[in-house]
Amino acid sequence: MQFEQTAENNKVTITLRGDYIACNNAPSPAHFIADLKEKNINKVVFSAKELGAWDSSLVVFLFYLAKLGNAADIDINLKTLPKNLERLINLALKVDRKPQSKHLSRLPFLESLGEHTLVIIEASLKSIRFVKGILKSFVRFCKSKAIMRKVDFLFALEDCTYKAVGIVSLVSFMVGLILAFVGAIQLKAFGAQIYVASLVAIGMLRIMGAIMMGIIMAGRTGASYAATIGTMQVNEEIDALKTMGIPISDFLVIPRITSLIIAMPFLTILADIMGILGGAAVGITILGISPQEYWQYTRDALAFNDFFVGLFYSIVYGFIIAACGCYYGINCGRDADSVGIATTRAVVSAIVWMIVATGILTVIFEVLGI
Repeated sequence: MQFEQTAENNKVTITLRGDYIACNNAPSPAHFIADLKEKNINKVVFSAKELGAWDSSLVVFLFYLAKLGNAADIDINLKTLPKNLERLINLALKVDRKPQSKHLSRLPFLESLGEHTLVIIEASLKSIRFVKGILKSFVRFCKSKAIMRKVDFLFALEDCTYKAVGIVSLVSFMVGLILAFVGAIQLKAFGAQIYVASLVAIGMLRIMGAIMMGIIMAGRTGASYAATIGTMQVNEEIDALKTMGIPISDFLVIPRITSLIIAMPFLTILADIMGILGGAAVGITILGISPQEYWQYTRDALAFNDFFVGLFYSIVYGFIIAACGCYYGINCGRDADSVGIATTRAVVSAIVWMIVATGILTVIFEVLGI
């Protein structure tokens, strides 16, 4: 490759001759532009009649030369280059690869407060409309008028029943074990470690089994609902269902909500049993309580009120988890990152609303004496 330049009347002509393939013998664009400024040259033209084969190394050199020349108010004339080479350089110059970040002006306090308030109100109304649509679909489901497929319901039921048994059993056993350890620390001081059995039985049966089950299913099933429906939103499958006049709450939401509401009580019973066994493992092997005594105190502590309260909690948790997962999936954005955000929000919202529901229901049960 031969790189020649001739200066005449404040103009430089660069002659490109031969092949330019993986060559680095051209001068540095920065040094070349600086030299032109020192010589008060304000125009650069090219002569490429004898240019042979070339590759991207020539494009890079000419791109930086044109970019630096434009910044230094030097006219870089690319029109005499081969048309395909000229188009590549012009295209590269048009694309802003480092766009400047937009400066967001900060609103006054009252305006900012008002804007956030409107956002919260709009989100609340949107959630209320979604829940209202679910209730209408559930009524149609009870009347056998909902537009849904049996296979979708069975698939959702399969996903949240026996496939969740392993993780439910393991976590619940460990929770019962930890609960027995924590209770034994205080009860030992009074010589009442035998009441560890009662503590674990009441705690697991009334609230701990249900709430641990809710957290497990929020991270497992609620996230799955949000990701699945969010992916359908990205692939425009939900738009297709709306175009065909199929209610989204019937087709996508009801199968998942009903399956989780049905599965949660059975999983909660399993969690209660495994939690009691975890407590028994601590009481029998570490505290030295005989199996007969442990079982006797456990049986005496069991009450149907506590059992049914735990099951009621689990049903409420099932509705909350499924509703949050479906809501954030349906309102997901149109890119892959939005699916991840929707999944995260579904899990966090489900856990938060479960805690809120637990507080409200606990106060109600306390007032009612249940």
